[in-house]
Amino acid sequence: MTRIGYHVSHEQHAPSALLGYVRAAEAAGFACAMSSEHFRPWSLKQGHSGHAWSWLGAALATTRLPFGIITAPVYRHHPAVLAQSAATLSEMFPERLWLALGSGQRLNEDVTGLPWPEKAERTARLAECAAVIRSLFAGETVTHRGRVTVVDAKLYSRPERAPMLIAGAVTPETARTVAAWADGLVTVGIEPAKLRKVFDAFREGGGEGKPIFLQTKVCWDPDPAQALALAHSQWASNMLEGDVNWDLRLPEDFDTASRFVRPEDVLGYVRISNDLGRHAAWLNDLAALGPAEIIVHQVAGDQTAFIEAFGRKVISNFPH
Repeated sequence: MTRIGYHVSHEQHAPSALLGYVRAAEAAGFACAMSSEHFRPWSLKQGHSGHAWSWLGAALATTRLPFGIITAPVYRHHPAVLAQSAATLSEMFPERLWLALGSGQRLNEDVTGLPWPEKAERTARLAECAAVIRSLFAGETVTHRGRVTVVDAKLYSRPERAPMLIAGAVTPETARTVAAWADGLVTVGIEPAKLRKVFDAFREGGGEGKPIFLQTKVCWDPDPAQALALAHSQWASNMLEGDVNWDLRLPEDFDTASRFVRPEDVLGYVRISNDLGRHAAWLNDLAALGPAEIIVHQVAGDQTAFIEAFGRKVISNFPH
């Protein structure tokens, strides 16, 4: 059965507001949630970037929802510290957290001043860090010298069951590669045909039977013209393709690179409609792919109105 969740976008909202939104989402019937984890927003128009790990403690304490978080090891977060963060939350709130690891974006990781390597090197670092984190979750004392250095690390406070170690991937090639070490996959998209290739690659690479978590983007507003305008204003900077997504340094760079993105271009990346029945049909199409969770990200507009409307008209009638 596919669960429908609420995406917590730290780049777009103050942490205090997000805590209220996720509590409202639980009350409206959303079954789970996922947190972004950024140091900078994608655009100056978004304007926020709270510390997701601090926020998760409050969110887990004030809801009963399971949460996922995606982060990048090595640069801002040493893998031993990431393991400690996830283990602590999982000890306090058993079996309510999954930890996803990605190879990262320069936008977030450049703040430490470390050299930003090419994709192949980032992928290799990711696998190495995942192995370190898994060993720490297992209670081992870890010393490792490679792309990352760890000396006599051990987690003294661990949960009875370690959180799932999920891999983030947006292309079939990466999904096939990370299947070798991941307990599951998290990806993003709106088109079933494109997503099926990512799902299949992960399963073919060794992920058969493992859960897949899907984040999908929508913009709902009673006024469809307003929904399109809001989505374009908030999300144009997130629609750049190719390596530019991973290599730009600052929100200003994304704003410059996306200045020629047109409102109609947003329709290829965000499901936009004032018709909640259409949104329900789109979610059903995605659920047919077999994800464990579909995390819905309202990319712009009134979050409170969206949560109430989706809870009443979409989630309550969702058959999966």
